[in-house]
Amino acid sequence: MWSVPHRPTIENIMELKTRRLAIVLVDLIGSTAFVQRVGAHRAAVWLQYHDRLARSLLYRFNGREIDRSDGFLLSFDRTIDALNFALHYQREIPQRTHIDARVGIHWDEVVEVTQDEMYAAVGAKRIELEGIAKNIAARTMSICRPKQVLLTRDALLAVRSRTNPHTPRGTRFACVGLYQFKGVAAPVTLYAVGVHIEALQPPEGNEKARRIGGPRTIKSRARHRRWREWAWWFTWRGAWVSLGYIVALMYPFLSSPSARESWGLWWLEWFDAVVYVVESLR
Repeated sequence: MWSVPHRPTIENIMELKTRRLAIVLVDLIGSTAFVQRVGAHRAAVWLQYHDRLARSLLYRFNGREIDRSDGFLLSFDRTIDALNFALHYQREIPQRTHIDARVGIHWDEVVEVTQDEMYAAVGAKRIELEGIAKNIAARTMSICRPKQVLLTRDALLAVRSRTNPHTPRGTRFACVGLYQFKGVAAPVTLYAVGVHIEALQPPEGNEKARRIGGPRTIKSRARHRRWREWAWWFTWRGAWVSLGYIVALMYPFLSSPSARESWGLWWLEWFDAVVYVVESLR
């Protein structure tokens, strides 16, 4: 266990600022095996190509690169920008680099640390993030399926209007379950976001993110489905309800001779009334 020492007096060599940010973790799947398979030089060229594509998207959606290893640690002032970055990343970059990735998003309060220029000059990161929000984002990313984007409930609530003109058309959200993260007291509800139903499937847990419960699969009748699917669903349900209503209405006529006679007279009276109205209009 870590003990808490007396507070060090180092504020004079750094700036600490508490902010609410969207934290994004991008992890390249199988990067170590890729380097071993193609060699260090070729892998470096290919990974730099990937990084330029990712940084172009980062610039487009007003994000900041905090750190890079087998992926990226990023921050955004707005969660909708983080979401749009992740969706465009998964739609565009894996197809061009043939490298799959997973993305986790969390929105929470973090401490943004700005290092002194003296330390930045010898290789220290100019901006660093501290706080449990970074750990939650990392746990969220760690259980993603390939080409999947997961976000916490806090991140989902921070996406106020859910979409904007930059959001890919047909984007849907689905709750994929409740997870207990190692080192985090309260369970975390996770949501998947994507255009295709494959991107909304619930991920399995791991040793650092144990799955507590939730749906086994997300079907096409997911909560945030497309309007065409909703229209088909209501039409199909409405057809069965209408059929049941007709059968219930016709049951007395089909089961009782007296009812058949009375129904026959009712239909005859209705037909006579229609004929009378038509003749009166001539």
